[in-house]
Amino acid sequence: MRSPHINKDSREQFEIRVHHRIIDIMSATPDTVDSLMKLDLAPEVDVEVMSMSK
Repeated sequence: MRSPHINKDSREQFEIRVHHRIIDIMSATPDTVDSLMKLDLAPEVDVEVMSMSK
């Protein structure tokens, strides 16, 4: 029963889970970067490709 008056604690509970993953590629070639940019992923998956020069 989901009554807002008598059983106020009986409400639906929702949560959002966020997962982060970092992959370090030490010696990336231009082909590697191009392949990463062309990945076909689900719309809710966000990928950021960064170049970190020494």
